[in-house]
Amino acid sequence: MRISKFRVGIVVSMILFSILFTNVVNLLSTDAFTPVKDAKGNYIKMTDTPENLIWFLQISDLHISIFRDPLRITEFKEFCQYTLNAIKPRVVLASGDLTDAKTKDSIGSEQFEGEWKHYRDIVNETRAFEKTLWLDIRGNHDNFNVIDQNSRHNFFTNYSVQGKEHPRSYMYQIKQGDNLYSFIGVDACLEPGPRRPFNFVGMLDDLEVTEINSLIKKAEATPNNYTVWFGHFPTSCILTPGPESIRDLIGKHKQGLVYVCGHLHTLGGLIPKMYTLQKAGFLELEVGDWKDNRMYRVMAIDHGLLSFSDVRHREWPVILITNPKHALFLNHAKENLDTIRNSTHIRILAFSLADIDTVKVRIDSGPWVKCKYVNGPLYVASWSPGFYSSGLHKVEAYVKDVEGRIKSESQPFSLDGTSLAFGILSRIALMMDASSMFKTVFFSMLVLLVAPLFVIRYLHYSVTAGNMVKPRMGRSCWSRWLRKIWILTTIDRAFWPIALYPLYLSFGPWSIGHLVEDHIGVIFAWGIFVNGTFLPGSFTYNYGFLQLITFQLPLTLILANIADHRFQELMLKPAKKMSVKSKLCLHVPFFIVFSLQMTMAYLFWLAYGTLAFLLGPLRTWSLILAGVLYYQLLNLPERCIKKAADVWHTSSNANTLNAVAGEKVN
Repeated sequence: MRISKFRVGIVVSMILFSILFTNVVNLLSTDAFTPVKDAKGNYIKMTDTPENLIWFLQISDLHISIFRDPLRITEFKEFCQYTLNAIKPRVVLASGDLTDAKTKDSIGSEQFEGEWKHYRDIVNETRAFEKTLWLDIRGNHDNFNVIDQNSRHNFFTNYSVQGKEHPRSYMYQIKQGDNLYSFIGVDACLEPGPRRPFNFVGMLDDLEVTEINSLIKKAEATPNNYTVWFGHFPTSCILTPGPESIRDLIGKHKQGLVYVCGHLHTLGGLIPKMYTLQKAGFLELEVGDWKDNRMYRVMAIDHGLLSFSDVRHREWPVILITNPKHALFLNHAKENLDTIRNSTHIRILAFSLADIDTVKVRIDSGPWVKCKYVNGPLYVASWSPGFYSSGLHKVEAYVKDVEGRIKSESQPFSLDGTSLAFGILSRIALMMDASSMFKTVFFSMLVLLVAPLFVIRYLHYSVTAGNMVKPRMGRSCWSRWLRKIWILTTIDRAFWPIALYPLYLSFGPWSIGHLVEDHIGVIFAWGIFVNGTFLPGSFTYNYGFLQLITFQLPLTLILANIADHRFQELMLKPAKKMSVKSKLCLHVPFFIVFSLQMTMAYLFWLAYGTLAFLLGPLRTWSLILAGVLYYQLLNLPERCIKKAADVWHTSSNANTLNAVAGEKVN
């Protein structure tokens, strides 16, 4: 009977895992596209002329701070002065987190006017807005502790380039030749904007979705239009209340080529190239941060083909090969491969602080061919695409300026649709739903912590009622810990608090305090109430998961060990004297976990203030709970272990208890 149930459990687990795996693979798949042409089946003939070409820049996560790393400010001024002069972009997209908004201790968060003045002064002093169209938008740091757009702390309105005219989402259009280029900025900042850390995921409310839909209609009303979407949050970190997600909004816009963003900072260097092709039919490209990595992006739309290169500040020359386009980023749903197949020239954009001396190119292992200068940064070399009609090939460009700086770049290309795969980590970071993931890991850990306690308690009652054979435990590590947890679940004064507290975290308030400016709010796992507004839970679940894994899980194991120790003390009379090593093993783990939780409670106090600290079941009250349970189990009266003794203090188990006790003493 036991084997049958075990097999059934294995089969059910395999089915559930298969369903989950299939859904994840389906979500991350980017192979759902087939090559398409425009409505007339035409393409723009690509030759050696500068027509149908535009280039622009993106910079993100400046984190201008008055407390740390002044080079962020100094080198940002260099970017606005020298980089813009050398590249001469038509547009600069500054995609959020323009300021750091963190207190001197890096824990609290609020808006500092001095940081915004640095940003404004640099843009003004370098006359960046005269050199290019400067399109900036808010990030979550620019929205820390801002109750609404009319708040005195909303410095974006007064100190940014676009803030006064466009406080949230907006669109700019540029007419160049026969083409219209639209740039749609998506502001997904929360309103109100809580202090960190509960401001990590953005949201588009109904009004913002309506506004974005109106921008799409305006963009689609014009033929020969190419649209670039930009914002701070990746689509994986944007909630929408209605049926349309941010990916649906971008994907339904037929002329939208790409969504560029920041926010994730390459995940601390784990994913330095965070790119993917969304199933809705557009590229999503996260640029590395300026804060620590000093990265920016050069982008171009050349005859309808989008190309880009991520560049580190002060690295020159800068090279961008626009034809043939990089095979990984060719979007068959939005770009016509015939444009490359029927082109007459390889096209390269070359930039440097000094004049360009030499530009040459080669394909695969062929000879180097010197490129001809056309205009601006454009260099070309004639080629015969028919020689490379099948499979993957490599194009390599070499650039040297008159001051001797040298740079080379290479990229794969394909003329028959042969595709490359994006990295799995990039696809997970940009294609998953962060809020759903946070919620899943929270509830999974919750079940993992609580369910075994109730199952073992049920097994205990089954044994004592005679419905189940008493377990035979060996001396393995697994058997020891099962016995310890079993004993803990029989002690009512310990079982109910340790089992119900994590359940409480799933529905009860975590803290009450000043969450935004001087407004009192309430934090739940499932959302935040402040200033009459409800912000759905997202990063709160991740915060709760960290509480469960760093506090609840180790505390449960520690209390189980203490309960087992007290059980042995009371059952083995007279109790054997413990060695110093055994005492350390018994008490030190608790004080480590308790100290860690005290540190987290202190950080929470710095972030949200005294009221949130005092009215904080998540952090502060959990310390009281842990201390009380620790004291009670160490001084547990004999009557409280009677239930455990009914199973474990028998003649068949006495030897095991003695052996374990002997090992602890030794």
